[in-house]
Formats: sequence, structure tokens, C-alpha cells
Amino acid sequence: MKWALMTIVRYGWFGLLVLLAFGYLAAGLSDRSKTSQLDSVANTNFSAAASEDKNRAAGELDPAPTEPARSKSGRFNQATRVDTASAEHDSLYESMAAIESSLEAGWDEAGVERADDADWLTICRRMSLALVGSGLSLEEIRRLEALPESEREHAHLESLLVDSRFHQYWAERWARFYVGADQGPFLVYRRRRFRTWLSDQFMQNTRYDQIVRRLVTAEGLWTDRPEVNFLTVTFDSNDGQPDPVRLAARTSRAFLGLRIDCLQCHNDFLGNVSLGSADSPREGMQSDFHQLAAFFTSAKTNGLQGVQENKANYRYQYLDADDEVEVNPSVPYQPELLPADGSPRHRLAAWITHPENRQAARSTVSHVWALLFGRSATDAVDNLPLDEEAPAVIEALTDEFIAHQFDLRDLIRMIVRSSAFRVSSRAAFEVTDAHEDAGAVFPLTRLRPEQMAACIIQSSRIKKIDRDSSLLVQLDKFGSTNDFVRRYGDQGEDEFTNDSVTISQRLVMLNGEMLRKAIGDNPVLNATNHIARFAKTDAQAIETTYLAVLNRRPTPVEQEHFVARLNESENRHAGIEDLYWVLLNTTELAWNH
Repeated sequence: MKWALMTIVRYGWFGLLVLLAFGYLAAGLSDRSKTSQLDSVANTNFSAAASEDKNRAAGELDPAPTEPARSKSGRFNQATRVDTASAEHDSLYESMAAIESSLEAGWDEAGVERADDADWLTICRRMSLALVGSGLSLEEIRRLEALPESEREHAHLESLLVDSRFHQYWAERWARFYVGADQGPFLVYRRRRFRTWLSDQFMQNTRYDQIVRRLVTAEGLWTDRPEVNFLTVTFDSNDGQPDPVRLAARTSRAFLGLRIDCLQCHNDFLGNVSLGSADSPREGMQSDFHQLAAFFTSAKTNGLQGVQENKANYRYQYLDADDEVEVNPSVPYQPELLPADGSPRHRLAAWITHPENRQAARSTVSHVWALLFGRSATDAVDNLPLDEEAPAVIEALTDEFIAHQFDLRDLIRMIVRSSAFRVSSRAAFEVTDAHEDAGAVFPLTRLRPEQMAACIIQSSRIKKIDRDSSLLVQLDKFGSTNDFVRRYGDQGEDEFTNDSVTISQRLVMLNGEMLRKAIGDNPVLNATNHIARFAKTDAQAIETTYLAVLNRRPTPVEQEHFVARLNESENRHAGIEDLYWVLLNTTELAWNH
């Protein structure tokens, strides 16, 4: 009898804990009208995050930025402000006015009409996909709904910029720009440590020019100085030393937005590479590439000390030349910005990050724009010819990026708050490529494989999955994502392609293990179980499912149809699983819009 009583007590406590866990996990299912308001501390944190970033150097905090009012067409109405007192303290206000003027000029030049703004949920989904690689969790949606609608977009952006998921996701994206997607040489290259180092830089909001300087001038061992892996990834092609040729190619593409790789072997005979300006263009020469490579010959491996700075000593036999010649370090344009004194790589780093080196700043803006929109604003994110102007909005953002002292978070804020990011992808008129190129409609772009995986996994959970999630959930996400990306197909360094979905990718979605786990009968983790148990009506169950998967509410037609189907279902949970499967396999989920 005593043993039985102890057993009942033990399992009784276990059952109580399970019920409490269910109640906690299901908290996101409540209606908007019944969702408790965020406390004042949360609201303060949202606004303080932006102010602290922008004013770190000045040592003072400004009020949360207030977005200028817009006209019905989406353009800023500079004569009217939502809150004049707050706007006067908003350091981004004048920047946004210049950016909006450039967009407006682009619409007029292209002769296109701008679509209306998208709704706040769509804009917040775009932010999440771009910054953390997944859609919103139901928890995040409910939290934003507790705020006034005018504050939701700003609050969500500021929360994402200090979110560990943003730091980690962008670290991976930028690591692919810097060192590629391959694992590199064994022993002397640690890609994971390099990615973690980048994540730390984004977390600390390190100025972008400082990140570039540390990469170009890195010294030490690749294990305790992770930035050195920018150099050691090339060891396998140069007998255990940094490969100056590969580093020159990577530098020109990642830092300068120039494709000068072909100059490695010959001069530019076809007029594809111009290293002059619009006023004084000239063809690219073979010497331009190798003089850039010569800077990196100063990086030498010195035993247990790792990579150390020495003298540059580069020799090369040019095409049609009889002998090798000594190649002195030099830059392919604006040589007047190159310091006369200092070690070779420090001189190069100073030249790349010089405020007057507009091409380097423009390259950074192009990369950030592409990450936020899922496509480049030009033909290619790493091909911005010196003698051609980029789209007007890129040029305007470049001016502001330099003026804001290479602050990446401010650059993100300016792009996200712009009309180009907030505009709908739908319009009452026929949408053409000209509309997308001019920022008159939001471009439709396919989600990357890891974004697809993250959307599936996040939709299956009520709460957002981050470093505060349980170890079980984090391990499950890590393993499931790697398996899904391997089966679905990793695009590698080719970040911004919109190729058609393949049959094998469709099959992975239709019959893949990840979908089965995401919608299956898991009462502890899966949202399908929580919705089936805690949604008070079928209508609420349908709406909650749409919010969790597609981050929007169903249309009246969709609501009526699926409520009827759910009423007809003999098993409510099975019906919700079926709806999840349908929504996860829709084209809408697989595209940013």
C-alpha cells in the first residue's frame, strides 16, 4: 500500500508538471483581445536598443526613432511628422529623406507606379527571414500584437538586431562572402571559429571598417585568433602559406565589389573590366591584379606563432614576358588614398576602409541590400563596375553608410524603413521587372534551403527557437536542418539565385522526414498538438495555424473553407496536421514576398 501511494504521488507530480508545461507552451494561442499587454520594461528595451547603438560613440542616448509620415503613395511627407519632438532627435530622419528622394527619382525615371505598403505582419516576416533566417514564431506575433500597430515594425526590428539568432545567421552569410562554403584545409583552418568570431562582431555592433581591417591584417594562430582563418583557408593552394592570388580575388569581390579575377592571366582585351572612373576610364591590366596580390605576400607562417607580418616579396611572370619580375604592392584605383608608410597589409586595410574609397562602401551596401531583399540590386552583388553608377538608392545609401561611420545596424535600419522594403509585392497593375528593379514592388525571391528548414521547424513550435530554448529543441533543430539542407541542396556561395524548384526538392517537402516530425503527434513540442488541445473554436485553430506557418491570417474564403473541412474531420488533431502539411507545401511559404 505504501509503495502504491508513493507511486501515485510521484506520477501525480509528474502529471502536474506536464500540465503546467502545456499551459506555458500554449500561451501563444490566446486571442489578440485577450493577450496581456507587454510591460513597460519590454517597451523600453525595444526603443533603447536602437538609441544605444546609434549613440555609443557620442556617449548619450536619444529617444526611439520616429518614422516620418508617408503620403498615400508611400513617399515621405516631409512637411508632416508623426511626432515632431521625437523626429527632431532621430538621426536617421534626414538620411531617410535622401533615400526616399532617390527611390522617388528611380520610379519617375523608370516610369513605374508604386504599389501600396504591405501590412505589418508581412513586413515583419521579411525582417525575420532576412535577419534570422526564419519566419516569426507565434510567440513573437502575439507579443507584437500587444503593442500599438504603429510601433510593431520598429519594435520587431530592434528586437531582431539584438537577437543572438541574427548574429549567428548573418555570421554564416558573411562567412560565405569571406571564406566560401567549403571546409578548407585540415588542421590549419577552423571555419566554425571564424563564424563564431563574426557572430561576436555583429553582437558587439563592431564598425564594418574595423571588421575589414582585422581580417586583412590578421596575425597569430588560427585557433586563438579566429580572424586569421580568412588567410589560412588558402593554405592548401600555396604550400602552407597564405595564397596571395586567392586572397586578391576574394578581396576584390568581397570588399571592393569588383570581378578582376580574369586579370590574373591576361589584360582585359574585351572591355569587361574597367578600373577607371566615369571621367577617366581605363582597361584593367594584368599588373592590377598581381599588384593587389603582392600585399598578401607579407603574411608569412612562422611556426607556433602562426601568421606574422613580414616584407612583401612577390615575383610573377606576366603573359608574353620572358622572365619573372618583382611586383610591388599597389591598388587598382585611387592610389592617392593608399598610405605611404606602414606594413603592406596595414596599408591595404587602410586603403580599403578609407572614407573616400566609395567603391568599397558601395560594395558593403550592395551585400547588405542583397541579404535583406534576397537578391542583388544590380546584376551581381560582387560586380559593381567603377565607371558605372549603381541604382540611385544604392548610391544614396552609400553616402549615408559613410556618414554613419560604417554602422551596419544603421544601414539595416535605413533599408528596412525605406519604401522599397515596405512596399507590397502585389499591385492592382501588371508587375514587371522594371517595377522590382526600381523598388516599386517588393521582389519575389525564393527562400534559401536553410531558410526553408528554419521556417518548417519554427512553425512547429509555439515559442521562438533561440539559445534560450531547451537543449533538446536546439539539438533537434541543428540535426534536422543539416539533414534537410543536404537533401534539399545547398547553394553554397551562390547566395542569390532564383532557379526553379526541382522535382527532388518538391519530394523532400512532400515526403521528407522533417515535415513528418514537425506536424506529427508530439504532445510536448509540436504546435499541432497545442492548437488541437487549446484552440477554443475551429475558427481560432485555423487562424492560429495560418499565423504559425504563413505569418498571416486566412482570408475569409480560406477561413470558411477550412473551418468546414475541420468540422467534417473525425479527428480534430489529424485535420490540423493535414492543414499544416498543405500550408508547408504551398508556394507562398517557399518565397519571400
